[in-house]
Formats: sequence, structure tokens, C-alpha cells
Amino acid sequence: MQITLPTKPKITKVSDNQAIFIVEGCYPGYGLTLGNSFRRVLLSSLPGAAVTGVKIKGVKHEFSTIPYVTEDVIQIILNLKQIRFKLHGDQTAKASLKVKGVKEIKAADIKTTAELDIINKEVHIAALTNKKAELEMEITIESGLGYGAVEQRKKEKIEVGQIAIDAIFTPVRKAYYSVENMRVGDRTDYNRLRFNIETDGSISPEEAFKKAAQILVDHFQVFTEVEKKEKKIKEESLSLKKSGKAEKKEEDGLGKTKIEDFKMSTRTFNALSGAGIKTAGNLARKNEKDLMEIEGMGAKGVKEVKKALGKLGLILKS
Repeated sequence: MQITLPTKPKITKVSDNQAIFIVEGCYPGYGLTLGNSFRRVLLSSLPGAAVTGVKIKGVKHEFSTIPYVTEDVIQIILNLKQIRFKLHGDQTAKASLKVKGVKEIKAADIKTTAELDIINKEVHIAALTNKKAELEMEITIESGLGYGAVEQRKKEKIEVGQIAIDAIFTPVRKAYYSVENMRVGDRTDYNRLRFNIETDGSISPEEAFKKAAQILVDHFQVFTEVEKKEKKIKEESLSLKKSGKAEKKEEDGLGKTKIEDFKMSTRTFNALSGAGIKTAGNLARKNEKDLMEIEGMGAKGVKEVKKALGKLGLILKS
């Protein structure tokens, strides 16, 4: 008996940035499993763009005020964080803002380049209250995943005069789901998964849903390939052993691999070097008994050697 697969999602469009996805026929218990996995990926793993730093003329730190500007610097930064961008490419982008006189400044006043689009141009940034008022800034926008705290970027070089900002990269604003039972055949405990996704407008809900699904598929695919890779290595080693081609493979590039390129303990490396063993080919001509007789080698060292040779498709001499 096999676990039945759910039906394709039914999509109900609520608005341009919001949609409801209904997946029916989920095997009992799989509604919660799929819903929780999707939600975590949607909120943490989708790429997006956000403000990561700002330079404001005449301002040295975020605890400052600007003459004739209603908002202080902290409030201006909070307003900048509300602006959503779409960055075409993975390169860091710069945007500028220069305003004088009495004016309510909005995101639409920011001058961008061809590689950058502002999604919500109506966001309020600051209000200038006097003819002498002036606000000039340079905004740094970067792409990233999920949430990027300033502390995570401390190792990077921050430009002089720039104020680093915590960045909310994820393009998904809301993602929540519900699970209810439904009838499939004679059973009434199958699950119906209902997903509500709202984005910031830089991508559509459908695109976010597909990207999250692909991320999960890619991760689970890795688990299926582990067994295949180990099986292939064992089959190649056995084939070489039976056909007597092990010596030939040693003479090829793999056999010439130096032991210092192996990931093994210093103790094992020193023991092998002291015995005059320099390459993988030298090792493959030894058997376990030969290795155990080397001073400083033990069962643990032999195990390290086997593992290192196995990665090259080689084995110890029988």
C-alpha cells in the first residue's frame, strides 16, 4: 500500500499581493507536516531586497535630530525599513534622496537606477517644515534571505558615516495555514490544507508558493542521492577489484593524490609520512595488516584511511 498524493493546489486570488491555496486529499497527518514546512520556508528562505544602510548629510549617528525635520533619525530609519524594493540582480544598489524646502517626503521622491524598483512609493519618510529645511541621503539596498540583523554584518566593512540597518529581506508579509478533515473514499480523516499568502508586491503569491515548494524539493532530493552515491562508490570499487584494474586506477590521477589532501588527523598523517607513504596509490598497495604494523597507527587510523580512499573509489589491498 502506498501513501496517496494530494491534488494540485486550487488558487483563489484575493488581491494582486494575496492569494489562498487549497490542497485537498492530503494523507492523514500530512496537512500539518506540509503546512508547517511551507510556512517556515516562506518566511525565512525566499530572496528579497531591503535597505541595509543609510548616509544622511550632517548626521553622525542614529540618535540625532535634523533641523526643521519633524521626524528624528530613528523614525526616518523605521520609515525607510517600510519601503519595499525589487532588485534586478544580486549586486548592491545605491539610491539617493535630496529635498529642500517645505515638503512631505515619500518613497516616490527617491531616485533609483535601472536595476532597482520601488514597490510602495506612497510610504512616508519625513516632513520638512521650513524653507531652510534640507534632507540629503544615500540609501544602500541589498538582496538577502529572511531577516538580517546588523550584528550578522559586523564583520563586513561599513562605510564611514553610514548607519547600518536591520533588514527584512523576505518578500512574504504574511503566511498562515489551516488544516481540516475531509472525505476521500470511505475515510473521513484525510486533510484539506488551506494556505493564505500575502507578499510585499515584489513577487506574486503564486511565485512565492512555487519557490517555497522548489526549495523543499531540492532539500529532500539530497537525502535520496546519499544512498545512490555510496552504492555507486562500492560498486566501482568492487568492479575494479574483480577486473584487476585497481592498479591502473592508482596510476591515474586519483592514485597520485597526496595524503596531505586527505581529511585525516595529524597523528594518522604523521604515521603515514614516517612510513614513506606519500600518495593514495601508495596506500592502496597496503592491506590492513601492513597499516597496523606502522608505528602510531591504530584501528582508528586505518578507518580514516579507508574512508579517504573510498572517496576516491580506491580500496586497500586484500
